[in-house]
Amino acid sequence: MSSAGKPAVQRKLKILMLLLYYYPHSTGLTNYVRMLAEALVQRGHEVTVVASQHTKALPRGEAMLNGVRVVRLWAPVRISRGFIMPTYPWQIYRLIRQHDIVNIHIPLLETALVAFLSGLAGVKLIATHHGDLILPAGRFNRLITSVMFALYKQMARRVACLVGYSDDYADNSYYLRPFRDKVRIIYPPVQIPLPNQAKASEWRAAWQHKGGPVIGFSGRFVQEKRPDLLIRALDVINKRHPHARIIFAGEYDIPYEGTWQRHEALVKKYQSQLIFLGLLRDPQELANFYAACDVLVLPSDSDCFALVQVEAMLCGTAVVMTDIAGGRVPVQVTGMGVLAKAGDAISIGEAVLAVLEDRASYTKPREEIARIFSFDRTVQSYEELFLQHARK
Repeated sequence: MSSAGKPAVQRKLKILMLLLYYYPHSTGLTNYVRMLAEALVQRGHEVTVVASQHTKALPRGEAMLNGVRVVRLWAPVRISRGFIMPTYPWQIYRLIRQHDIVNIHIPLLETALVAFLSGLAGVKLIATHHGDLILPAGRFNRLITSVMFALYKQMARRVACLVGYSDDYADNSYYLRPFRDKVRIIYPPVQIPLPNQAKASEWRAAWQHKGGPVIGFSGRFVQEKRPDLLIRALDVINKRHPHARIIFAGEYDIPYEGTWQRHEALVKKYQSQLIFLGLLRDPQELANFYAACDVLVLPSDSDCFALVQVEAMLCGTAVVMTDIAGGRVPVQVTGMGVLAKAGDAISIGEAVLAVLEDRASYTKPREEIARIFSFDRTVQSYEELFLQHARK
C-alpha cells in the first residue's frame, strides 16, 4: 500500500488548514491544498479547511467533502483577489484551540492575525508559501502588495516553519529569502490519471489544422502567466509551422484582472489559430488535454513552480517554461523540456520549435517523473513536519 494510502499513523492529529479559496475554485494553490488535505485524511488524521465563501452559490458554514471538514466564512467585500471576512477572528481562534497544528497557505490577508491567535492559543503555525504576491501595475495594487508583505513579515517571525516549493525559489523569493533559516523544501503534491489515448487522439483531430502542431497552455489568462507572449510567439512558430494551433485550458475572462480585455485585439488578430476551452475541472479531461498536445507552454513572468508542468510531463508531454526562479525547476530536474527567456516572445517561439523538432529527446517515462515528484513522499514529509510541531 502506498504511503499516501491508509498506513498506521504514529499519532492521530487534528490539522487546521487556512486559505482564501477552496474547491470547487480551481487553481494550483487550491488543488494543492485539496490533494494534501484528502491524503492526510486517508492516513487517519482529522483535517479542517477554512476558506472564504467566495461565491454565493456555495453554502456558508460547515460541510464534509471527501472526508475533509470544510468551513466557509462569510466574505461580503472583495479587495482585488482577496476578501474581507468579518467573522474571521473569533471563528479562527475557536478552531485553532480545537486543533493540534495550524497550516496557513499564503499569501493571505490574515497571516499576521493567524500568527497572533495561534500564539495566544499555544498552537504552532506552519506556513506554506505559494508564491510572492505580484499584482498588476497601479497605485492601489502597490498599496496592497506593501500591506500584505508587512503582514507576512509579522507572521514569518512567529511561525515554526515556512514550507517552500524549491531551493531555487526560496533563494530568490523576496518573501522567503529574509527567513531562509526557517524554510523547509517540500515538492508540491501532483496527481493526474493516465490519459485516455483514444479520447486524446479524438480531441487532437478536432483541434489540429492541416497537420500542424497542437500547442497547449494550461492556466488562467492573467498578466503574470503572460499568455499574450505565447500568442505573439506565433510570429516565430508560423515560419516553420504555419498551421499551428494554440489550445488554452483555463479561465480567461477574469473580472478582477482585465488581462483578457487588454489583449482583445491580439486575440482577434490570431483568432484562427486560437482555441479557448475554458476551465477543465475533470482530472481525466485535463490528462487527455495534455496528451493531445505536442508541447505545453508556460510563458510566465513569475511562477514559483506551476504544477501543470509536472501534470503534462506525467502525461508524456514536454514543456516550454520561462527561465525564472522556481518555475524552471521541473524542466531542470527532469530534462523534459526547454527553458526560454522570460518576457521574450521570440525566445519562447524558438523554444517551442526546438521541442517540436525533436520531441523524442524531451520525452521521459511517466515512472521517472513520478519518482522525482513523488506524491507519497510529499504527503509523508508534511505528516512528519506536523507531528514534529504538533501540540503535545
